[in-house]
Amino acid sequence: MADNAHNERILDQFTRQAVPFSTAGTITDAAALRLLVETSGAGLGDRVLDVACGGGVVACGFAPHVAHVTGIDMTPAMLARAAEHAKMLGLTNVTWQQGDATKLPFPDAAFSIVLTRFSFHHFLEPITVLNEMVRVCRPGGRIVVCDMFASTDPTKAATWNRLERMRDPSHVRCLSLPELEGLFARVGLPQPREAFYELRDTVRHLLGRSFPNPGDDVKITDMFDRHVDDGSLGIPPAGRDGTEIRYAYPIAILAANR
Repeated sequence: MADNAHNERILDQFTRQAVPFSTAGTITDAAALRLLVETSGAGLGDRVLDVACGGGVVACGFAPHVAHVTGIDMTPAMLARAAEHAKMLGLTNVTWQQGDATKLPFPDAAFSIVLTRFSFHHFLEPITVLNEMVRVCRPGGRIVVCDMFASTDPTKAATWNRLERMRDPSHVRCLSLPELEGLFARVGLPQPREAFYELRDTVRHLLGRSFPNPGDDVKITDMFDRHVDDGSLGIPPAGRDGTEIRYAYPIAILAANR
């Protein structure tokens, strides 16, 4: 029952976010996509699975560099957006499938790269998803996880996660970097290679593509405002630019050989 309720929250949020999320500058950033492709070690012979692919930005970013990309997501509106994006780019080596990341509908060892971006903080049990990613990756292939990561200070991490749950009720928890690294060891993968960057934008833009409950936007803005002064969210320093509050979210790319 809990899983069903959570899946309903995901469907609700990402049906509404399909266009604003997949067109946001922080999501479509070309330099971030290049870093993800480079860290994955992608080559022309690779067959790639993008788990929780959303609007297809990452899958389409990989497509020119690999043999084929499959994107899977549970939200039909996101998959429709992904198909439109691929068509606009003239890509013919991408396919889209609706499905659950905790029960991937693919045979063992079907792909040479299995990746996911900005999804682990939405999963009730990310270890279950990572196990499925390993299952469908061939020996010698690569597993790539890209996500935001929280402070190792539990109080600051809890504050940021509370903000993110208000901003997006389908958010579960951003893990710390040691927790993300620890997931790889738990599924038998070696220490991952790592690369880092930051999502930077204004709080106004962030809230403009979010759908918090009424009144929570004010609370969220206040929490960012406090963070400018005291670092209470445990993420990189934020700043004020006139009336705008600017934020930075830390992003890790972790890639390991299967």
